Amino acid sequence: MQQIIRCNDITNDLAQLLNKLRYNALFILTDRNTCDLCLPRLESILEIGDAKRMAIPSGEENKNLQTLSTVWEFLSRNGATRKSLMINLGGGMTTDLGGFAAATFKRGIRFVNVPTTLLGAVDAAVGGKTGINFSGLKNEIGAFYPATAVLIDSQFFSTLDAENLLSGYAEMLKHALLNGINQVNDILSFDFDNIDSDRLNGLLFDSILIKENIVRRDPKERGLRKALNFGHTFGHAFESLSHELRRPVPHGYAVAYGLVCELYLSHVRLGFDSAVLSPVTRFIKENYGTFPIDCGQYNHFIELMRRDKKNDTADVNFTLLKAPGEVMINQKASTGEIEETLDYFREV
Repeated sequence: MQQIIRCNDITNDLAQLLNKLRYNALFILTDRNTCDLCLPRLESILEIGDAKRMAIPSGEENKNLQTLSTVWEFLSRNGATRKSLMINLGGGMTTDLGGFAAATFKRGIRFVNVPTTLLGAVDAAVGGKTGINFSGLKNEIGAFYPATAVLIDSQFFSTLDAENLLSGYAEMLKHALLNGINQVNDILSFDFDNIDSDRLNGLLFDSILIKENIVRRDPKERGLRKALNFGHTFGHAFESLSHELRRPVPHGYAVAYGLVCELYLSHVRLGFDSAVLSPVTRFIKENYGTFPIDCGQYNHFIELMRRDKKNDTADVNFTLLKAPGEVMINQKASTGEIEETLDYFREV
């Protein structure tokens, strides 16, 4: 299992980690934004001065085979071997793609993730999933390949705008729903108009521990880990459709919309309490807005869900909840129920 390091001083903590790890060459992968904004914080580390560096284009649209190929070429051109080490410094796009590059180069080299966004810290950097988008589908190509370590320094998040904070917070809400009503109430009570950084940091690490507990028990997603797909069957379809329409929404926003839909489907199929559904829906609508979808797009939307990698048959596979903390994996729904759910999403 990967080591999660809660940093008090990122330069000291990363330097200590690098001194403990044995490697013959160090590589640093950033995107162009984190190269300018975040990498300077690490420049005082002696080992960083000798590292080979690469900055890839920023943005989810660049998490693709072409960018992956340039990372492979960078590693090969600079003499990386199976004894090398790579640091992925950036948001979820960078840690997903960088992790997959490491997993596949020379059949696997070690890497360290340093997430610089809240979403990256709570989602992509932790848990051992790596991958790229392919053929219009989210994370269609990938591998289970955990980082050697993940270093989380909340100071990186202090400069994030509201959209990026909310994008990560949606995954934290998902983890709370998987865990229990007390965590849900804690998440819903956070005031984004008066951000308490210490409280946000505490909620973040509570959320990471929820995910790590699930991943530790089922690292390859053969059963329990499918709980983490909650909100993502609808969510990935919203995300894919938004890119097709050239009105892309952030991943966390798509997940938030997916949570509304899959909580409603949980209410229809499993009797999930409307007294919990309503405040969660209200919180998401007030903070994330909505996604404009009309009934003429329903058939294509459902087809996008059918193409999701989580399905192993022609049916659409869902993770649903009987109640907060009561997870039901491998659930199915009829076309009529999915359309009813989309109607609910449009109308609330």
